[in-house]
Order: sequence, then C-alpha cells, then structure tokens
Amino acid sequence: MRIVLTGSHPKLQHGFDAIERTLMLSTEVIAGVLVAAEIVLLLIGVIARYVFRHSLVWSDSLASLLFLWLAMMGAVIAFQRGEHMRMGTFVRAASPRWQPFFQALAVITPLAFLLLVAGPTIDYVLDESHLTDPALNISNAWRAAAMPVGVFLMIASSLFQLARLTHWRPVLGALLLTVLVGGGLAALQPLLAGAGSWNLVLFFIGVVALCVFSGVPIAFSFGLASFGYLSLTTSIPLLVMASRMDQGMSQIVLLAVPLFVILGLLMEMTGMAKALVEFLANLLGHVPGGLSYVLVGAMYLVSGISGSKSADMAALAPVLYPEMRARGTRPGEFVALLSATAAQTETIPPSLVLIILGSVTNTSIGALFTGGLLPGLVVGLMLCALVWWRNRGGRLADGAAFGERRARPTPREIGRSFWIALPALALPFVIRFAVVDGIATATEVSTIGIVYTIAAGLLLYRRFDWRRMWPILVGTAALSGAILLIIGAATSMAWCLTQSGFSDALADIFAKLPGGLVVFVIASIALFIVLGSLLEGIPAIVLFGPLLFPIAQEVGLNPVHYAMIAILAMGMGLFAPPFGVGYYTACAINRINPEEGMRPIVAYMVALGVGVALVAAVPWISTGFL
Repeated sequence: MRIVLTGSHPKLQHGFDAIERTLMLSTEVIAGVLVAAEIVLLLIGVIARYVFRHSLVWSDSLASLLFLWLAMMGAVIAFQRGEHMRMGTFVRAASPRWQPFFQALAVITPLAFLLLVAGPTIDYVLDESHLTDPALNISNAWRAAAMPVGVFLMIASSLFQLARLTHWRPVLGALLLTVLVGGGLAALQPLLAGAGSWNLVLFFIGVVALCVFSGVPIAFSFGLASFGYLSLTTSIPLLVMASRMDQGMSQIVLLAVPLFVILGLLMEMTGMAKALVEFLANLLGHVPGGLSYVLVGAMYLVSGISGSKSADMAALAPVLYPEMRARGTRPGEFVALLSATAAQTETIPPSLVLIILGSVTNTSIGALFTGGLLPGLVVGLMLCALVWWRNRGGRLADGAAFGERRARPTPREIGRSFWIALPALALPFVIRFAVVDGIATATEVSTIGIVYTIAAGLLLYRRFDWRRMWPILVGTAALSGAILLIIGAATSMAWCLTQSGFSDALADIFAKLPGGLVVFVIASIALFIVLGSLLEGIPAIVLFGPLLFPIAQEVGLNPVHYAMIAILAMGMGLFAPPFGVGYYTACAINRINPEEGMRPIVAYMVALGVGVALVAAVPWISTGFL
C-alpha cells in the first residue's frame, strides 16, 4: 500500500513512504517479539510449577504487563492493515458513487475517537504512576503507557491512510459530517445533562447504529458512544474510560486468544489438519455426501484445537473444497455447509467465545469447556441428518447429481491414514488432560499444544516451514489486537450501561416476561441471534453477558446451560445472511459469490435452530458431565 502525493517532489514522496514503512515494520517487530515472549513466559511458568513445584509470581506479572502492550500493538497493526472488525453490509449495498465517502468515513471517525481519547490515556498513565507492581517492583506506568503509545501510533496510521486516498471531496464530506455530529452533540450538552435514560437511546443505540451501519469498525463505534456519553452527560473523569478499556483488554485469561490462534495456524502449517481430514475422508468419503460428513466432523475436531472460526475454515476449506466440487457439490452448497458447521462448533473448547464469556461473567472456564462438547455434537448430528436428507439417492436436493463416487478404501488404507492422523487426533485429548489434571490453566495450556504441534511437525510429519513463523506471529498479533480492542471498548460501554441503571431496567423487563423460564429462554435465543448477526459473538458477549447471566440464574438456569444457549444462538446469527459477517468470511476464503449460498443455507439454519431448541429444552446436554 503505497501513499501517492499528487504533484510531490520524488524525494519527498520517497521520504514519506520510508516513514510509513518504518512505522509499520517497527510495530510488527515489537508485536511479533511480544507474542513469542508471551509463549515463552507461560511455558516457563508451567515448567516451574509442574516440574520443579515452584510458582514464579514474577512471570505472571510480566506476562500481564506485556499483554497490554501486545493488545495495543496488535490493534495498531490491524488498523494499518484495515483488519478491524466492521459490518460492511450496507456500505457494500451503496452505489459506487458513495463508496469513497464511506471509505473516508471509516478512517476519519476512528481518528476522531483516537484524538479525543489521547488525553485521557495520558491522564491514566499519570494516575497509574503512583502505583507499584509488587512482583516486579516497578511503576504501573510502564504497563499503562501501552495505551497512549498505541493511540498515537493509530493516529499516525490514520493520517497515512487519509493521504493515500486519491479523491479529497469524499474526505471533506466525511470530515464535515463528523464535525457536525460531534459539534451538534456538544452544543446540546445542557439538554443532554437532564435527558436521563434517553441518553442511552441516543448514544448506545443512535450513535452506535450510525457508526456500525456506516462501516466504522465496531471497536471505535463502541468507543465513540462511550466517550460521548461520559463527556456530555456525566461528570465522571474521562480517565475512567481508559481504565475500563485496560481492564477489559488485559485480563490474563484473554492471553489464550493469541496463543490458540497460533496453535490453529501451526496445525495447518505442519499438515496436522490435512491428516485429520484425509483420515475422515477414508472413513466416509465413499458414501453419498460423504465429504459433507467429513466437513462436519473435521470442523468439530479442529475447532476444539484452534479456537478461531476463521482459522478453522481457512484450514479445512482448501483441503475439502476441490474434492467436493469435483464430486458435484455446488459452490453455494459447500459455503452454506461450511458456515453452518462453523456456527455449530462455537461451543467446542477451547473456543475464544467460551474463554471470553467465562472471563466477563465469572463462569468457570473449565466447566464451560466440559459443557460445550455435547451441545456441539447434538447440533452437528442435526446437520448430519440434513446432509443425509439432501444427498439421499446420490443427488442433491436441487437435483444436481454427484460426480463419480470415490472407491471404498481398503482396511489397510484406513489404518495407515489413522496412524498418520493419530498425533492430530490426540491433540484435543492432550489439551483437555493438561487442564483437568492441573498441569496448566486454560490460558497456559495453549503453550503445551504449541510445543506438541511443533514437535509433531518436526519429528513426525517432517513439515515445518520456519519462514512462515514470523508472519504467523505478526498475523496473530493483528487478529488478537482487533479482538481485544473490541473487548476493551465494549467493557467500557458495558460499564456505562451498568452505571446508568440499564442493567436493572433490563433485569426488570426480563423478570416480568410472562411464562417464566420458558419465555425467558425463547426471548434470549431471539435476542442473541440478532446480536450475533449485528455485533458478532465477542462484542455481544462482552456487552450483554454480564447483564443477562445474573437474570438467568435468578429464573433458575444453570450458567453453563445458559452459556450454551447464548453461544449457539449467536453462532446462528453470526453465520446467517444477509447480515452475518461469518458467512461472508466463509465466502471470501473460498472465493465464492455470497449469492450462491443464500438459498442452500436456509435449510442449514433451520437444522441449527432445531439443535439449539434441543439444547435449550434438555439442560442435561450441557450440564450432564459437570
């Protein structure tokens, strides 16, 4: 991405490009080193505690300090690459004439937030400088400084992005709109101070909806709404916002996010994911629709390792799609099933959504890991039943015939593929054993999986490309930064909602619903499907998990049972077109036109709905093995 300054002197152009490259390279180096350092620190902690029976307090404190820096540097890289999560449905539907305007708005609006929050982050550092970390014996300012550094780096990146835009009229239009909206709200401050609960509607529905539907990244949409609410309607110091963002982003349990992402990418690189798929294909590939069953089963197994839906789909699709297409499966059918299986496995540990939900609702992550296995299996069986129905007689439901069936493998071929896939099949059990036996925490266990995968790649599969390790580290930091910035902004927003009394009002509404527990569950499913479609799983969980889970317990729902209902419902919303972002991710991975999967995915969404209803109606599915 090269910035072109029209009419500029070549030396000035060269210097401008050099500054941008230096900024990006420096950020990537810092982020990559931080990811590697976190892996080493957690692994040292596991070895010291389990092997030498000695806990290293300083390692946890140092990991926590570096984690905030990792989150902010990752957010900067995601900003530089344009990888922050956003909803582009309405923007894509706009005419080509308006596309440059929305493109400029997606840069200027985050820039406005960054400029506004820069001062409070500096105040937060000064406030934290009076505190000392007891384990490291250093000022907390060293840790808190990550926030203003990250903010100023993103400000610089946004200026580079604006300079890169070739048409300035849309930029001026977006700037004018941002100034008018911000200035108008500031002028109304005397009225807003006495508006009470209507401020919640204005900022957390109006401002958020305006930003999200305009293609502004979700994290910055949440941040602007929270900043506007605090600055214009309360007298609370704005450094509180920086404090709450820090609290949301730097929970040590969330360190599992980047580490499990790395684990999934390593599985793909070492060939472990491919070995899993080939073994399952040998078992089922010869029956009608056999590879569809393989896709459902492989997603279940791989999802229990990588924890990232995008990583899961990226690992499996390139292996299965060419073969399935050769046998007559249409692109739309494949992308519909891929989306449905990704939604189905949202509860499979160690799902990032499970980890984040446990952290924000104070629910045992170990219990969520145990409770999530059977619900995912039940929903998967519903998908398999639909696959059988659609492929009965060797034909798809739309009348398309399959290509030549694959010959039934011999027992020897199946056995050989089993032994090749055995290390990959064993990995989920290694991870679960390490957690249950107390060898490592849910955060640390990913390092054991990483070491295991590297060893298998080097010694057994003989496939390990060291040149890919650096892009993996940097890419992991970018993905993690995008996720963690949403969590930080949503934590701040959730705190504002709680302080305003919204949680009490929501509790009253749900408590007064007629029909008791049954109606509460139905209303929750509907709500989480909508939230999953509009906000994606992670921000929806962070925003509404702390509000709804206490209510669920009051009406008699086990928190693990309610977690499975919420996660599966959000998975449906996330992968259901026309708004589900996950569906478009699946289409992008396979370069399939989204319109091709619109019709086939309806049946899969119905099957998912039946599975969610079963999980909701039978609590034992979620809690039977706790």
